[in-house]
Amino acid sequence: MTLKLERNVKRFYDGLEEGVVSARRCTECGAIEYPPHYACNRCGYHETEWTTISGRGVLKSAILPVSLNANSRLAEIGDYCFGEVAVEEDPECSFNSTIFGVGPDNVEQIRANLPVPVHAKIIQLDGYKTVMYEVDEGALS
Repeated sequence: MTLKLERNVKRFYDGLEEGVVSARRCTECGAIEYPPHYACNRCGYHETEWTTISGRGVLKSAILPVSLNANSRLAEIGDYCFGEVAVEEDPECSFNSTIFGVGPDNVEQIRANLPVPVHAKIIQLDGYKTVMYEVDEGALS
């Protein structure tokens, strides 16, 4: 399956092919826009520029999938949940993502220790790469 990418997302997905996570930074206030946007959601300025982010951040919430939103392809990779992630470069920049390393056996421990450090996990899905996140090894030690 070949995706037709819009100009804004093409650079993002091209970067993922090289293992790079890209975002946009507001040229007025410096806020990070991730996933990338051309306008700033914080100050409303109309110009942003491409930047590379580390892929590190913190998990702020954790919700386990239920039968209606469970994904067997993701379950093949490992235990996962859905949650809000804030990026290291701009803690006010947060978004919802799939988080690996959280399951029925440790979700309560994760929730009790929020925020928990996470890192980007670039995975191949249906002919393209995408970014999900994973709890850092030893985060709860």
